[in-house]
Amino acid sequence: MKQNLQESGTDHVFRGRSVWVLFLALALQADVAWSHVHEKGDIQVRHPWSRATPPGAKVAVGYMEIRNRGSQPDRLLSVSTAVAKRVEMHVTQREGEVMKMRQVESFEIPARERFALRPGGSHLMLVDIAQPLDKGARFTMTLRFERAGELEIELEVQERGSRHPRH
Repeated sequence: MKQNLQESGTDHVFRGRSVWVLFLALALQADVAWSHVHEKGDIQVRHPWSRATPPGAKVAVGYMEIRNRGSQPDRLLSVSTAVAKRVEMHVTQREGEVMKMRQVESFEIPARERFALRPGGSHLMLVDIAQPLDKGARFTMTLRFERAGELEIELEVQERGSRHPRH
């Protein structure tokens, strides 16, 4: 009887550990799937994405959230990618009743704050794309920051008309 109790207790501990290991494995896998994060120094780029483009399109967009966890501001100075001849930084501003887009030389990333590139706001304009971007495709982009230096990121192409990342 005593032996059965010990075996039962050991079996219970083993099952508990198995469940815990399975839980950790699933949590890590989910974190990788849900978290699309790139880091360099104090800069963290979260959920970089683009939209699919129709055949014949010559421009595309890039969106992401940039977090500066440092005590000093940083600036995004330039961006490059193999899928476009050049990448421009744009802001969208309201002028009266009209929304206008204009190119800027850099994006200021304030210390301990987030800077969002999103539809209807600041964004990256990929000019003269080599071919249409298809939903589900991924491509790399290099961001050059004043303080953090170069950071290579991967963007996921979402469906046309998407308003936010779906990963």
